[in-house]
Amino acid sequence: MTVPQLPALSYGPGPVLRLPSAPEPFEVPSPLVGGVEASGPPPWLQDQLMARRIALLSGTLDHDAVNRVALALMTLDANGDESVQLQIDSDDGTTSAAHALIDVVDLLGVPVYATCIGRIAGPALGVFAVCQHRTMSPHATLRLIEPPVEVHGNARQLEQLVSAHSGSWEAFCRRLSEITGQAIDRIQDDAARGRFFSAAEAIDYGLVDEVATPDARMYRLPGRPMGYRAR
Repeated sequence: MTVPQLPALSYGPGPVLRLPSAPEPFEVPSPLVGGVEASGPPPWLQDQLMARRIALLSGTLDHDAVNRVALALMTLDANGDESVQLQIDSDDGTTSAAHALIDVVDLLGVPVYATCIGRIAGPALGVFAVCQHRTMSPHATLRLIEPPVEVHGNARQLEQLVSAHSGSWEAFCRRLSEITGQAIDRIQDDAARGRFFSAAEAIDYGLVDEVATPDARMYRLPGRPMGYRAR
């Protein structure tokens, strides 16, 4: 499996610095949610989901994904006072994109109920964790890991970029610490080794509120029921 690399930030000629990350990539296989590609669902499905107050975050959590998901969440917020369902299946992305989407979730006027039905790793875990209610399917997987970063520039620019990334990652870990009740040192240590969580471990850690049962549903579309109901 070829692991995509985050695009480099170009700041002119100079040496390249790669910040360390966990030694192995996240490679737990997971099907797409309803055939949805990272670029978003087809229009007919998007209309059905919006009508039922559902937003999807699938694939890489970059700033394009933030714009797409934030637009859906804010539109649903403006169109009603009921809670919004955010379904997440994302194992790659940037910390800055995660912070941007976390801000959107924090500022919405309606509660956001998040569901992991595949895998969540890296920055998307922060988005999942800040939602008002978090559900995980029995065989879904969470992974706490610092994303790799590649930067270009001269020596002074590299120093500033490393400092900015370190500050952003520390803020990310601090927010997870506040949500889960875990010490920030433990959050950082677990992220450094790329810790995986089963559903039961995620509940104990404070990342998940409940596990979905196989015969349940979260929402209805025309025809037979679809989705999950929390245990």
